[in-house]
Amino acid sequence: MIEFLQRLKADPAQYFFAAAVNAGQVAATLVQLRKILQTKYVELSSGFSIDLPSNYIVWRGAISQNKQKKKFSIALKKFESIAKVVRNKGNFPPEKGPFWQNAFFSWTYRKSYPHIAKMDKSFFADEKCSACGICEKICPARNIQMSGGKPVWQHRCEQCFACIQWCPEEAIQYGKGTHNKKRYHHPDISIKNMLTCV
Repeated sequence: MIEFLQRLKADPAQYFFAAAVNAGQVAATLVQLRKILQTKYVELSSGFSIDLPSNYIVWRGAISQNKQKKKFSIALKKFESIAKVVRNKGNFPPEKGPFWQNAFFSWTYRKSYPHIAKMDKSFFADEKCSACGICEKICPARNIQMSGGKPVWQHRCEQCFACIQWCPEEAIQYGKGTHNKKRYHHPDISIKNMLTCV
């Protein structure tokens, strides 16, 4: 994403807004985005943070369906208020988390970003793998190749975790901590939907 923003060519006179998805940790994503855009002489007029279920299985598995529905309901109401602001080209200061959260996640991101592409060393497919190839097809970074009936990661990972979340056999693991964790993907999205977008 940073590389894309660095290549961005935009008319500073246009209205710009952004929406960032989080899992309850707002942090400083939108503040960082505003700073990057300012280097392009572009002003971020509005920035909205939306709390949705997390797919970062390294920290924890999927939350219950009831909790998911509650988050979706709150998010839909927020979308309505966002739409009103955007339609009117209004100004809405970028939402951010408390200082400790901003500092911690910004520090973590700066330290980990240079290593993200190669963090796929922790992925592997266990004995449940059926060699269906969905992980290879669904990866937006084209980071997975099937070899000998098993997925092999190519060290250009973006840590989206689509491979682990959409594996129909739950055969893909990340290190030692994901074996018994519930997988998550939006209940209204199918694998067909996902593959159409990749």
